[in-house]
Amino acid sequence: MLTEKQRGVLRGMMGGLIAALLALSLAIILAPDAFLPDDETALSAILHALRWDALVVVWLAASIAALARHRFFNPSDIDGGGLTEGTSTAKVLQSMLQNTLEQVVLALATHLLWAAVMPWRWQAAIPVAVMLFFLGRALFWRGYGHGAPARALGFALTFYPTVVMLFGVVVNLVWMAITG
Repeated sequence: MLTEKQRGVLRGMMGGLIAALLALSLAIILAPDAFLPDDETALSAILHALRWDALVVVWLAASIAALARHRFFNPSDIDGGGLTEGTSTAKVLQSMLQNTLEQVVLALATHLLWAAVMPWRWQAAIPVAVMLFFLGRALFWRGYGHGAPARALGFALTFYPTVVMLFGVVVNLVWMAITG
């Protein structure tokens, strides 16, 4: 039997997964011109992904800046995590930074792989994934201090679009290897 906290996390994660699947599917089916690369070359798709991924990198910079700002203005934390025990605020900010770093690396790599191997019209998924990432990080930050259920949707909106796209890349690569 699940605890109330586990049920809250599960609701947030399932909501994020459903939103990711729906948003990515609609992006691919509708493929608005504004969400597509300039032409059908892999280079154009990769440049398109990198332009959108600037919004992903913003969250990494914001996470680093939040921890740096806290450390600068807090005498207990100014010497850094390697030299002090760290306050609870520094530990929370470090945890959020670590999670954001992990998500950014996974998203950037996946978006570049997607751009390199997926069909042109499918490139419309990248801007949608980036928008979900941006919204997800905002919700994750807002909810982090309130526990797992409060941050679950934010985590899911950050994580699931990337994982769904990575799965699509792997399936496409296997399919191309089988069919030649």
